[in-house]
Amino acid sequence: MSDLKQKILAQVSPDLEEIETALRENLTPYLDLVRQAAGHILFSGGKRLRPLLTVLCARICGYSGNYDKTFSVIFEYVHAATLLHDDVVDGANLRRGKSAAYTIFGSPVAVLSGDFLMARALSIAAHTGRMNVINVIARITENMSQGEIHQLIKKGDLSLSEAEYMEVIRRKTAVLIQGACQTGAMIADADAAQENALSEYGFHLGMAFQMADDLLDYVSDTSSLGKAVGADLREGKLTLPVIYALEHALPQDREFMENLIQENNFSVSDFNTFKTMLNTYGGLAYAEKTAKSHVERAKSSLMVFKDSSDREILSLIADYALHRKS
Repeated sequence: MSDLKQKILAQVSPDLEEIETALRENLTPYLDLVRQAAGHILFSGGKRLRPLLTVLCARICGYSGNYDKTFSVIFEYVHAATLLHDDVVDGANLRRGKSAAYTIFGSPVAVLSGDFLMARALSIAAHTGRMNVINVIARITENMSQGEIHQLIKKGDLSLSEAEYMEVIRRKTAVLIQGACQTGAMIADADAAQENALSEYGFHLGMAFQMADDLLDYVSDTSSLGKAVGADLREGKLTLPVIYALEHALPQDREFMENLIQENNFSVSDFNTFKTMLNTYGGLAYAEKTAKSHVERAKSSLMVFKDSSDREILSLIADYALHRKS
């Protein structure tokens, strides 16, 4: 896994450096407090996956302009805004191994700084001069808001189905990654076949990315994950491994699992027992298998493009999304 990550980084390091510069130069808040709160999440070690995808997707479509890095920050600003908001909603204390912004600056400042980042993203989208890009960003923000609300109202709901879970993660995660890829094609004036292929790639990558993220809550540790292990379960979030295991568990084990889900102050021992049950009833394996199918479909969608280093990197990123450790 380390080799795969290093292989990707070796090819995209110059792009990541330029993206980092663009993130700082385009922030431009009026108040220093906003810069501090927004910067706390923006510059806390994020992978820059979404802006990188915009840059790579533009390039694979033949883009040769000078604004791909500037336009790419749209998606990191939107992503950071949602993280600021989510931590307030969820009451999460850790984000990327650091104290969540609202615990330092207060909930009002964190929420309003998130609002600023969202507005800044829309301003940069407007500077593209392309209504289709603005429409994509608007659709993303609508979907992400509704996805988070959908997840919120189903919090702790033991009747959550796999189909409903898929719709939630489509809206809250996949649409942003899909939009980052599609926008790259748009600013490169790609033809419909290329744009559709990258939109499809981004959708399946996003679905796999979220499923892998949900798996990490049960197979990773706090230092690697950057947040408390078991946080999803404590917040009442039923993810695919849990949904599948509940459907297949014996009555006595299902009762234990349901009680644990409804009691957010469970012990480490009980959580370990819960993880064992997820494994016993195939929840972890099923989630990994489903995520892997999305990775394969993402990679398959790239076949409309000729063989190139950019296509290879996009394919490697799809593999990395599934096997990452944080």
